[in-house]
Amino acid sequence: MEQTLQTTWDLDAIFTDGSESQSFRAFLSTLKQDVASFYDRLNKATAPKSVDEADAFKHDINMFQDLTARLGEAESFIGCLRAQNIYDKKAVELSATLKSIDAEYQSCETLLEQHIAAIPGDVWSDLLQEKPLNPYSYILNEKRQDAHEQLPSDQEQLIHALSVDGYHGWSDMHDSIVGETTITYNDPVKGEQNLSVGQADNLLSDSDRSVRQAVADSWEEAWRKQEDLLAQTLNSLAGFRLNVYDKRGWDHVLKEPLTINRMSESTLNAMWQVIETYKPKVVEYLQTKAKYMGLDQLSWTDVEAPLDSTDTKMSFDEGAEFIIEKFNNFNPDMARFAKHALEHRWVEAEDRSGKEPGGFCTSFPLSEESRIFMTYSGTPGNVSTLAHELGHAYHSHVMQDMATLNQDYPMNLAETASTFAENIVADAAIRSASTDSEQLALLDDKLQRAVAFFMNIHARFLFETRFYEERKNGFVNAERLNELMVQAQKDAYKDALADYHPHFWASKLHFYITEVPFYNFPYTFGYMFSMGIYARAAEEGPAFAEKYDALLRDTGSMKVEDLAVKHLGVDLTQPDFWEGAAKQVAQDVDTFIDIIRNIDASTSCN
Repeated sequence: MEQTLQTTWDLDAIFTDGSESQSFRAFLSTLKQDVASFYDRLNKATAPKSVDEADAFKHDINMFQDLTARLGEAESFIGCLRAQNIYDKKAVELSATLKSIDAEYQSCETLLEQHIAAIPGDVWSDLLQEKPLNPYSYILNEKRQDAHEQLPSDQEQLIHALSVDGYHGWSDMHDSIVGETTITYNDPVKGEQNLSVGQADNLLSDSDRSVRQAVADSWEEAWRKQEDLLAQTLNSLAGFRLNVYDKRGWDHVLKEPLTINRMSESTLNAMWQVIETYKPKVVEYLQTKAKYMGLDQLSWTDVEAPLDSTDTKMSFDEGAEFIIEKFNNFNPDMARFAKHALEHRWVEAEDRSGKEPGGFCTSFPLSEESRIFMTYSGTPGNVSTLAHELGHAYHSHVMQDMATLNQDYPMNLAETASTFAENIVADAAIRSASTDSEQLALLDDKLQRAVAFFMNIHARFLFETRFYEERKNGFVNAERLNELMVQAQKDAYKDALADYHPHFWASKLHFYITEVPFYNFPYTFGYMFSMGIYARAAEEGPAFAEKYDALLRDTGSMKVEDLAVKHLGVDLTQPDFWEGAAKQVAQDVDTFIDIIRNIDASTSCN
């Protein structure tokens, strides 16, 4: 790197003065007025009955794209404000304002979809052949289909309006509870500390087992104290969602998430079936790790514990330099992009209190930039997270010159780009390791992610599936939620752990996200899909970089099955592709076991 990197991001490049920003308030005010004007325009408009009558409709599509981009800019900015400081009350107020704007925007989208659905079939076909609309034909056909599966326009608009303080309000309630939650930890050097959820989460993977166990006990107790309030929150959110589904005549709780992720249930089932087949190999890894650590079985917090007891750290600059170097080996353009993002302060990584837990990448469609949020403490997992989020940012970057409507890729394909970037860095680190112990620690870090996607995410999927079935019959109390969570974890982990995390449902933000229901299986899809792409990249070498970019550019305008056929020549509804991805995990487990045998043999000889 040419400069020492700062670990706080630059939001002033987007709007100055944070939540005090007058320019952002003016931006929101104009956006609110324009959305309201667009709603009035659509409310008075009628669907064109011929191509000659379609000029106003074409204008509406362009206006919708413009509002979509501006709304995305505002959502990203407020999301960053709230993440960097959970105590920023003005950011919370801005978020409430934006939610009301978004509700009217969704009503505009509903009206527009109704107009699209009302256009006669022959006229519609002719319109999509014309240059102004042809580039968006997939998206527009998708909206036409959505309109046929929804309630009448006035009822859908009512749902959007009620969602602000109902559906989305419960998600905000969870954020507020998390913001007020502190985890008490008695540090042997610093004494008793009240940690934020984000700070405590980092300690759950500390190299010292006594630290992990102490924090885990306090962690579980903190969520137990909030369990009744969080149970009410989760039940209310789910109840709202189920009622909407019922009114629309949707009898399958996975209909919406599968539609949003543009994939079929056949693809989802094929993926899970292959993962079930390969889970015994992952259990073998967990058992081997336990023995290496001198344990009969791993506990919940041991799964992500580093094997290197020396607790080797990489500074933020060192981690960034390492990522850029490894990206460069795959694609110099990707490396140049990452260097630019890091040097221009697109990343918030400072380890401090008051931040939200977890990490994310968000794009600013008007500014044509991204921002990455995480808490960096120097662990191999932190380096992987940084690479992961830079993968997201690169995905947005290669699509910047495309129409706004074609940049809206689903979560499962978003996770593909991020996991691919993570794999580049992880495998490069493993190959460059100078000792068996170092290689083992890095391979363990990589296999932890396999456990996350094969087992942890599957546990979330099983929990939500079972919870929603029970929620159809009434309120599910905290005690039952704990039971459902533990059973899902036991099933997903094949009873491989010594203990589990009953209040995981309470602590995990993903269960409370309203924008994307079932915020779980897309992660595993992205992981497995990226493993298949990564194998192809290894086969084809540097020439694959251009093909990879082409695949990413199509992620906003194709079903995942069609994307796979076009760019990889594979059928995702069949097990073959998924088995190829899972075999890579099995090979990593075998390598992990072989390294431990080498270490044991070397120790015996000495």
